[in-house]
Parts: sequence; structure tokens; C-alpha cells
Amino acid sequence: MERIEVELLTDGGNDAVVRMPGRRFPGVLVQGDSLHVLRSDVSDVVEACERGDLDEARESAGLLLADLDALLARYEAALSEHGIPRPY
Repeated sequence: MERIEVELLTDGGNDAVVRMPGRRFPGVLVQGDSLHVLRSDVSDVVEACERGDLDEARESAGLLLADLDALLARYEAALSEHGIPRPY
């Protein structure tokens, strides 16, 4: 294990925006339990599609998209607050 210093652009928490040494752009630190929830949400969409339940798939995908949009908004707000251009 290596210990390093990173730049913390937001408060800590489940989706902290951090910049690693040597990186031009920050990233989002996703905690393991949050990663598991994200994976489960994608699995729900896939399973609904496999069953042919497009209504459930659409609903699950919509919830997943809303969660990702919120994460992206937090990331973009942190970049803006610190004068960092978006990498896209």
C-alpha cells in the first residue's frame, strides 16, 4: 500500500471529487457500497430487459440515469468552483 496526498475538491462522503497526483483532471471516488448499489441498479435493468419487461427496465434505467446525473452535476460543480475545465 502506498500513502499519497490528493486534492479534495468537495467534502468527503460517498462521492468525493478528488485529483490524484500527476493527473490533470479530478475523478470521483465512489465508495465500495455505493459501487455495489450502482452495479445492482444496472443488473435490474438487464434482468428486466431479459424478461421483456420494458416498463420496469425503463423505470430502473431512469432511476439509474438520475443518480448518474446527480453525480455528474456534483463533479461539474466542483470543477467550476475550482476553475478547472471539463475533460469533455
